[in-house]
Amino acid sequence: MTTQLDSTRAELALLILFLNKAEARDKICRAIQYGSKFVSNGQPGAAQNVDKTTSLARKVFRLFKFVNDLHALISPPAAGTPLPIVLLGKSKNALLSTFLFLDQIVWAHRTGIYKNKERAELIGKISLYCFLGSSTCTTLVELAEIRRLSNSIKKLERNLKSTDKYNDEQYKAKLKKQNERLLALVKSSLDMVVGVGLLQLSPNKVTPRVTGAFGLATSLISCYQLLPAPAKAKMT
Repeated sequence: MTTQLDSTRAELALLILFLNKAEARDKICRAIQYGSKFVSNGQPGAAQNVDKTTSLARKVFRLFKFVNDLHALISPPAAGTPLPIVLLGKSKNALLSTFLFLDQIVWAHRTGIYKNKERAELIGKISLYCFLGSSTCTTLVELAEIRRLSNSIKKLERNLKSTDKYNDEQYKAKLKKQNERLLALVKSSLDMVVGVGLLQLSPNKVTPRVTGAFGLATSLISCYQLLPAPAKAKMT
C-alpha cells in the first residue's frame, strides 16, 4: 500500500512539474485548439468558437517568447556542426522569432489594441509564412542531423564488433538521440502541412479538418517531448 502511494505521489509530482511549464500549458491549449478545428471542419458552431477563443488565449503564453529564438540566433553553433546545417538552423531561429514577434501584433489587433485591420491581416499572413518556413528549415536540419547520427552509429558499431553494443553507454546515448530526432522530424513535417492549411495554399486537399488532425498530432508530440523524465529508483 505504501509503495503504491509513493508511486502515485511520484507520478503526481511529475504531472505538477509538467503543468508548471508555460510551454506545456500552451501545447495543451494548442491540442484543444486543433482538436476543435478538426471537429468543426471550418463550419460555424461551438467547436469553431472553441478553436477561435483558444487560439486567442494561446497568444498570451507566447508574449515575448520570440526572445528565445533571437538568443539562439546570435549564439554560437555547436562545435563541429557543418556550415549548411548551421545556416539552416539560424534561418529557422530567425523565421520562428519573426513569427512569434508578428503574432503579438495579431494578438494586439484581436484584443482591440491595434486598430488597423488590413495591416494586421497582412502581418498575420506574413507570420504564418514564417511559421511554414521555420518548420521547413527544421525538417531539413533534422534530416541532416539524422544522417550524421546514422553515420556515427555505423562507425561505432564497427568498433564494437567484439562486444555487446547495447551495453555501451555511448551507443545507447546515440540511439536515444536518433529516436528523439526522428520524432522531431515527424513533428516538423506535420507542422509544414499545418502551415499550408492555415495559409490555405491547397484548400481542396488540406482542409480545416486535415489541418486540425495534423495540428492535434504535433501538439501531442510536443506535450510528450516536454514530459519530465521520471526519477530513477534509489538503490538500497
